[in-house]
Amino acid sequence: MNLGPFIIGLTGLTLSTDDVRRIQNPAVGGLILFSRNFENKTQLMELLKSIRANGGRHKPVFVDHEGGRVQRFREGFTAIPSMRQIGRRAMEDLDDGLKLAREAGYVMAAELRACDIDMSFAPVLDLDWGNSEIIGDRSFSNDPKMVSRLAAAVMNGMALAGMQACGKHFPGHGWVKLDSHLALPQDNRSLTDILRADALPYELNNALNMASVMPAHVVYSEVDIKPACFSKIWIEDILRVKLGFDGAVISDDLDMVGAHGEGNIRDRAAAALRAGCDAVLSCNNFDDIEALVNDPIPEALRNVEIRSRRMTRLMGSGPLMTWSGLAGSYSYQAAIERISQL
Repeated sequence: MNLGPFIIGLTGLTLSTDDVRRIQNPAVGGLILFSRNFENKTQLMELLKSIRANGGRHKPVFVDHEGGRVQRFREGFTAIPSMRQIGRRAMEDLDDGLKLAREAGYVMAAELRACDIDMSFAPVLDLDWGNSEIIGDRSFSNDPKMVSRLAAAVMNGMALAGMQACGKHFPGHGWVKLDSHLALPQDNRSLTDILRADALPYELNNALNMASVMPAHVVYSEVDIKPACFSKIWIEDILRVKLGFDGAVISDDLDMVGAHGEGNIRDRAAAALRAGCDAVLSCNNFDDIEALVNDPIPEALRNVEIRSRRMTRLMGSGPLMTWSGLAGSYSYQAAIERISQL
């Protein structure tokens, strides 16, 4: 089946009739979960069973579960350390830091896969320039080569658990101070400066387990007047052609203020798809979600097979993990013990 271009949020702990109707809509190609969808592991697994039974069997289910302060599920899940903690350990002992990064990626992915969640939007590849509060400790380091190596280790751990990865926020959100959830940040550096620093982790990790990329709602004014998420220059010319990336490009949440300059939700979705995004996120505004799925935009019909192929790659792979299996796994238990020491 071809996957539609809209990834949407769900209303609560169980599926409403509106949720079911939207999941079954062919324009919807994926779902994203938040803390509002989580009470405990048992409830979460029942929610996933309901999603799969009501039209979501072949549609990827996503979550932002990076670790640190961005971890949607807490009770019953391992507390994944922030990437800054891992980065600091790597500065003290690179080999140990790389091992911790791999273990953190594995534990995070294994626990999500045990609930039948396909992918976490992780890891963050932004550099920690000391400017951005919204990025801050979500970043490994201000050294792009260190970020590249640690991100590759996280992605390797995720892959061991049958999970693909998403590098974000291309080409880099760490330089700007403003939070794109609340405003439209502007980065005035040159393309050369951005490519040799913030975008370098994308170039170095392109051949690894990075099956998807999320562009930033940031304007890089020396390159394009549009935010990267709506920029054909950034997505097509730079990411796809110059860096050779052929995975899925997924917009950041179109509800964010950084996206509002493109118009209403339909205008935003159309602009992102025209720029080269394969799918767009609409997470929290259910009026917007209704406007998208009930009357899909013409751009949703462009390059359907190519976009669907890229999105299908994001489904979890291998035998589905179980919590009892993880409990009996020495490598999983050893990884939990190690990362809990950070």
